[in-house]
Parts: sequence; C-alpha cells; structure tokens
Amino acid sequence: MRSPKCVRFVELSGGAMSALLEGDLAGASAVARVALTEYFMTDRARWLWRFRLDQMAADPDLARWMVRQAVVGDQGLVVGHAGFHGPPDEVGMVEIGYCVAPDFRRRGYARSTLIELLRRAAAESTVTIVRATISPDNVASLATISGFGFVEVGEQWDEEAGRELVFEVPVRRGPPA
Repeated sequence: MRSPKCVRFVELSGGAMSALLEGDLAGASAVARVALTEYFMTDRARWLWRFRLDQMAADPDLARWMVRQAVVGDQGLVVGHAGFHGPPDEVGMVEIGYCVAPDFRRRGYARSTLIELLRRAAAESTVTIVRATISPDNVASLATISGFGFVEVGEQWDEEAGRELVFEVPVRRGPPA
C-alpha cells in the first residue's frame, strides 16, 4: 500500500453545507473552493450538515471546531471530512469525528486524518483528552485508532449509530518520543 500524502483540512462553511442541503453540489464546491463529490450529498452526510448548521446557529463560535474537508495533494482531492463534535468540555475533552468516502478507503487516509485531528487537538492549550466513539462492529475504525494510545473507557448509546464503545487518549504535546 502506498502511503498517502498528508491530509490537510479545509473548512466546510455553513454556506457550503447549506448548498449541499439544497442539492447544489457545484455551488457547495464553489463556496468550499475544492471539488466536493457526491459522497457529500448522501443521506448520512446531509443529516450531519443539518445537525452542524443547527449547532452553529445556536452558537456561531462553534464553527471553528466543526466540519473540515479532508484534502490531499496539490489538486485538492477531497477524500472525506473530519472535525470535533464541539469545543472542549469542562475537563478539556474533545470528541473527534471523521469519515473517509468509500472510494478512498483502505488507502491510509483515515489514519492520516486521525493524525491531523490529534495534532490539532494538541495545538489547543485547553484540550487535555481526545475521545473517539466507535461501533463495536466497525472493525476498520477500531483498527485505525489502535497504536495511538486510545483506551476503552466505557460505552454509550447513540441515537443515530446505536451502541458505541468510548475510547480516550490524553493529548500529547511537544516533540514525538
């Protein structure tokens, strides 16, 4: 397997999300300044855009924590999306979320996206813990977080996803060991 280029994040603004909800992929791509794919128009993605827009409408300061496009290469290839579910809570915990489009899976993009999310969390002085919640049946996501120090700390029920295992890792700051 070829190692992918580093993932960089590009904000998926409220305007782009609104265009996606209206079924305007070309308009959303123009606002985002990269070519989004049909994957951003799936029912699951549309649910996420609606949810994030409602969150940002209630608190505009949340936008910087929300959805980013996962982009690779000089041509701006959009392989998925990622972000935090919100700002750090009272103990400094942030929950990550990321998804790689089916056409780009099994190429290392999820791992690169996770690395970038952890890097961004470490860059925020108020973040002390990163959480990931994963369905016990999602073998690929469980494999993606392995090797990053995540420890299973419990489980929860999610209205959309059902049963999820809860994993956390302390933020690592400074040069790698």
